[in-house]
Formats: sequence, C-alpha cells, structure tokens
Amino acid sequence: MAAASSPRRWTALLDSPAPWAVALAAFLLQAPLVLNPGYFSHDELQWAYYATHLGHPVDWFDVATFQYRPLTFNLWMTLSRWLFETPQAFHAVLVAWGAGNAALLYSIGRRAGIEARTSALAALVFAMSPYAVVAHGWIGTIADLAWLTCGLAIAWAALRLRSLWAIAAVAALATLVGLLAKEAALSIPLVATVAWVFTREKRWSAAAIGAWAAAAAYLAVRLPVLLHASGAPTLYTAKVSNIAVRWVEYQLFSPMVRVIETHSTLPSSGFKFLLMSAVLWCAWLAAMWRGSPRLAAFAIIAGGAALGPVLLLGSASNHYAYGFAAVYALSGAAAWARTARWGRMALGTMALMTVLHGVVVMGVMLEVGRVQSVFSPALAEVLRARAPDAPPVRLRPDADAKEWMFVRLTHAIPEYRGVRMGDRVRLVGPNEPADFTIARDGQLSPAR
Repeated sequence: MAAASSPRRWTALLDSPAPWAVALAAFLLQAPLVLNPGYFSHDELQWAYYATHLGHPVDWFDVATFQYRPLTFNLWMTLSRWLFETPQAFHAVLVAWGAGNAALLYSIGRRAGIEARTSALAALVFAMSPYAVVAHGWIGTIADLAWLTCGLAIAWAALRLRSLWAIAAVAALATLVGLLAKEAALSIPLVATVAWVFTREKRWSAAAIGAWAAAAAYLAVRLPVLLHASGAPTLYTAKVSNIAVRWVEYQLFSPMVRVIETHSTLPSSGFKFLLMSAVLWCAWLAAMWRGSPRLAAFAIIAGGAALGPVLLLGSASNHYAYGFAAVYALSGAAAWARTARWGRMALGTMALMTVLHGVVVMGVMLEVGRVQSVFSPALAEVLRARAPDAPPVRLRPDADAKEWMFVRLTHAIPEYRGVRMGDRVRLVGPNEPADFTIARDGQLSPAR
C-alpha cells in the first residue's frame, strides 16, 4: 500500500504543490547563482570594507541622508562580516530569500483563486525573470528583496485576515519596514490602492489606508531630502519627463534575450529586436484583454504602480522592476484560464522568452563572478608588492576581455583583503602604456 500511495502523493504534490515545494523548485532553478564563486559589482566589495572598518551600525535616525536605508545597510554589513569570504554561502542566502518571495507569490495566487499549477508556474517564471535573477544574484539588491517581501506579506495578510483593523495594522507596519529598506516601498500603497479601485473590496481599502499612513509619515520627514538632495548622482534626479521612456523600457525588456540590462533596451537593441519585442508585448496584452479587459487594465496600472518612483529616475535597471515582475507574473496566471487558446500561446511565449532571458542574464552574472574571483585577489597581490606611495598600477584589458567588468571591479573600492586600492589602480586604453594586462578570465600578466 505504501508503494502504491507514493506515486499518488507525488501526483498530488505536482497538482497542488505546497509553498515549500515552490520555494525549493525556485531555489534549484537558480542554482547557478548559488554556485557563483565571486561578486557582480563594486558595491559588494565596498560594503565588505565598510563592514570591517565602519565600526558602528548605520544610524537609524539619520533621516537627512539621501539614501536612508538603515535596515538594508545594517543587514548588509552584518551578512558581509559573516559571509563575504564565502561567496556561495552569501549568494545562497539571497537566492533562498528570493525563493521565499516566489513561494509567497504562489500563496497569494492560490488565495486569489488561481489554479495551483498555474500559480506555481507563474511564481517560477517570476523567479527566473531577468528582473528577479539580478535581484537574487546581486548582493547589492538586498533592499529590493526586503521591500517586496513586505509588499507580498501585506497582500497575503489582506487575503487571509478577516479583521480590517488587523489588515491595516499589518500594512502600516510592513510598509514602514519596507521604507526602512528602500524608498521603492512607496510603491506598496500605490499597488494596494489600485487593488482596491479594481476590486472594491474592503480588505484592500484597509491595506491601502494602513500603507498610506506609514508612507505619509515617511514622506513628511523625507520628501524634501528626496526632491532636493545636493550631490546626489544624476541617476537619482527625479523628472516627470522620464516616466514615458522608463515605462516603455520595462515593458519591452522581458523578451529581449540578448539585452542584459534594462537601460540598454532602447539604445542597444536595434530596430528588428525592438519590433519583435513590441509585437510580443502587444500579443501578451491582447491575450490578457481576451481573458478579461479589467484584468488587463489592472496588470498595466498595477505594474506601473509597482515601478512607482523608479519611473522618474534617469536610468532603468533590472532590479528596480522586481515588484513589477511579480505583478505581471500573477496577472498572467489569472488570465490563463480565461483567455482563448491563441491567448495561452501568447502568454506562454512571453513567459518562455522571459525565462530564457533570465537564464542569459544568470550566465552573465556567473561569468562576472568567476572573473571577479580571479581578478580581485590577483590585483590585491600586485598592490601588496608595490610601495604605498608608488604611482597607480596601470591595467590594460586584453582585446577579448570585457572592459566594463573591470570598470566595475575597480570603481571606488577602498580595500580588498587588507590591501588598500582606491586611487592606486587605473585602467588604460589599448594603445596606452600599461604595467599589467588583464586576460578575459581576470588573470593579470606583466605587460610587454
């Protein structure tokens, strides 16, 4: 009997997987991110230095700073102290967190009435999207993981709790926690409001009221800083004129398998690929509309709300659309059972292209990590052997090396493994004198 019942248990698990099974599947699908032996960008190396040398936690009450993210920065430093020297363990924490977000998204879909397998597949498409892959594979995106967890927790609570007061309290608390992680959590009350407008359910009005209460308190203190910060990078300069371009970039990026970063969607894609992406997006929207015009409108408006403040910024980035990817994945799952056969083909094609895109981005992140794990230690050894007051070491990437990687891996890094870097390193052009050349895999060789 036990042997006969085992296949039935597995069939039941596939037909209606438990949230832990969805989380496990998401984690295993992202195994390359876990196995990454290095890091993706300069901020991971910078914060490893801060974790060792700052000596005190980031001030929770320094609300006048432009990037007021005390929850994120304190958590980042703590994890860096424990895990920086073991990158795979560090990545495993973030991938597990992201897998938990996927499981939470699945649970929300089930509570919203979406069929189990469809909801599970949507959660996995979300986890494998180029937006989520970057958020789960780049240590510098802890803030995005945190605020989306808060937003998903509010949606889960709104669908389960009966007390409107309890829903409002959960929404206020979770939104406040999200705002301590990142300003992007201002999207939470926007999405909750959109959910209330489209459903007219009191639970969503309670969630919106609670979230807006926390957001209003935050903005009362922080809005002047966010709008008039001096010395902030141009990237963070908010302009209404950016909204249309940013919105188009995020809509078209998903199926553009060859494009690694969202900000390259328009300038680097070429007309043919832009046209292909636009056609696929229009087919996706038509399929959504065939299933339910109301649901299609919700996806577009709620997706824009999930992007929220980042639409104002001077440049797009994959991880900025982490919440956007969750909204679209769940909306597509909700439309699946309602649309026609051709509509399912359109939804399935968009999902497949999104996953393939995520796989390509994952491969690039793994490549960068491998290069960093070779290049940074080699550079540290070169600098260790040089006098502290010697001229900067000049590095020239080989013709087949990807220069942008080394620009990132040498940018404003105070120290690496006890060796001071900072202004002691300079990248030079192909025709300039150099002390060392950088091979494609990150190894350094004396220049001839």
